[in-house]
Amino acid sequence: MERRVDMTGRTCLVTGATSGIGEATARALASMGATVVIHGRDRGRCAHVVEAIAAATGNEHLDFVVADFASLASVREMADELHGRLGRLHVLINNAGAMYPARRESPDGIELTLAVDHLAPFLLTNLVLDLLAADPPSRVVNVSSGAHRRAELDFEDLESRQDYEGRRVYGRVKAMNILFTRELARRAPPGVTVNAISPGLVRTEFGLKDGYGQDQQEVMNRGATPDKGARTSVYVATAPELEGVTGQYFQDAAPAEIGPAARDDAAARRLWEVSARLAGLAER
Repeated sequence: MERRVDMTGRTCLVTGATSGIGEATARALASMGATVVIHGRDRGRCAHVVEAIAAATGNEHLDFVVADFASLASVREMADELHGRLGRLHVLINNAGAMYPARRESPDGIELTLAVDHLAPFLLTNLVLDLLAADPPSRVVNVSSGAHRRAELDFEDLESRQDYEGRRVYGRVKAMNILFTRELARRAPPGVTVNAISPGLVRTEFGLKDGYGQDQQEVMNRGATPDKGARTSVYVATAPELEGVTGQYFQDAAPAEIGPAARDDAAARRLWEVSARLAGLAER
């Protein structure tokens, strides 16, 4: 998988790309010659990362977009901005995510893990599908997690009002990422494929800025480097042999088994309907 794929002339958007796996993914795509748009919450941090990636790769075809994925309005503003700046999009990597030790709600009154890790990418992807369909083939890569395999979905309490435990809720939402992937694969315009991936355990600050402490730090310290963590995202986004492959799940740059909760077709359709309602997205 270490071979280089020429991505010159291909436009890629990586969300949550100002640190960790997202930054490593954006840097790898830039090194392949792609035009890369990075997303982050902080304008200054975005500008710094763009400058650093340009210096590291020699690729000047870099830009950024700012949005807070806790806010559906901010996601909509981001999509509007992308439409004003891009005529086409070839790769969307939904990498942004978070995990919270205590239950919190977004400005829209939605449990925050669900809002940031599922509803934001669900809404963004739907809002830029026309850009992805403008110059096919194009690919959507949804970053999930092996934690989805332990998940159980409860449609009567998707927002975890009754029983909140941060890591369990995270796993549940990661299962939703795969259900979304599989349902979008069924609904996507011609020429647009969508797959989910697990980066594995990666040595980042994931969860630490959101309230997790020393135990989380010790877990993350056992992980791979961000560059290795980005490997599967980059592979699924660029590998020529995956052209036309859709609705699948990958880990370690290879197809992987999907856990029981994420294999349920009826749940995928139901989640789409619920997500569209929560995100204020008209059914297609």
